[in-house]
Amino acid sequence: MRVLITGASGKVGAGLLPALLRDPRFAGWKVRALCHNRRVDHPGVELVMGSLADAAAVATAMDGVSHVLHLATVKETPAEAMDVGVKGMFHLLEAFRAAPAARQFVLMGGDCSVGHIFQPYPGPTTEDAPRRAYPGCYALTKVIEEVMLEQYRIQYGIGTTCLRAPWIMEKDDFRQALSFSAQFGGPAWTDFLTEAQIAQHAADEAVPLLLDGEGYPLRRNFVHLDDLVSAVLAALNNPQALGELFHISMNEPVDYADVAAYLTRTRGLPAVRIATPHFSNWLSNAKARLRLGWHPLVDWKALVDRAWAYERRADEPRQVFYPG
Repeated sequence: MRVLITGASGKVGAGLLPALLRDPRFAGWKVRALCHNRRVDHPGVELVMGSLADAAAVATAMDGVSHVLHLATVKETPAEAMDVGVKGMFHLLEAFRAAPAARQFVLMGGDCSVGHIFQPYPGPTTEDAPRRAYPGCYALTKVIEEVMLEQYRIQYGIGTTCLRAPWIMEKDDFRQALSFSAQFGGPAWTDFLTEAQIAQHAADEAVPLLLDGEGYPLRRNFVHLDDLVSAVLAALNNPQALGELFHISMNEPVDYADVAAYLTRTRGLPAVRIATPHFSNWLSNAKARLRLGWHPLVDWKALVDRAWAYERRADEPRQVFYPG
């Protein structure tokens, strides 16, 4: 078996590669990475340099491949979004369907395809929910990728799997997402607060207690990188995953009121209530637990404790790897 990984140098890829290489289920597999702007330097990984927008480079990378883990993506960068999210996906799928050894194409999707906190749902959001992207080119391309994957399965009978994840956390990410000192992820504090208010909250080391559009504490979906990696490995080469879409998230969404109360109680941090127009949603992972036998190990308390315990070195600046 030979697996091709795109986005191997990104957050998910960097966590997945060592786990894949040491997993006895994949002993003897060959691993190849298609890289563009950044290289991976990992023993046992074959490197192919090229762009997903280049059909010839993709064809070279796909030679002899049985499995694809498509992790590469770009965020709100319109100049690259179509090259990676549409053209790149098309080139990969075209090469994959023609590959003699092709067995499974795994796409890393996102809850932006169902709008996460931007779209309302009356109950837990399952894999049967309609695709309803929020504004922006990133969510649009993730929807297009999912549709292309689905249609290639229907048109050509290829083995496909889509793993749809919410906001992926590692190291001190969650602490930074709750910080007023620097913006990390969304929503943007400037959408709801003045610069003076933000500066005061940062000085107070306050944490946000976000409220939904009805004034209740916002509930939002997250997943820790370790749990996402274990889900990818559970789906890879698994007959139960073929032709399926899975939500890979915590068992329950994170409640901002619970987090704020916990941080006040355990670390003495004040909480600031912030009204937003957003919706609380629950990305149900029941199907992944049933079909893949996968269970997330990091709950919201562990997410908080890991983030506050992590000490980022001076030579370890926070990096956002987009575009890649």
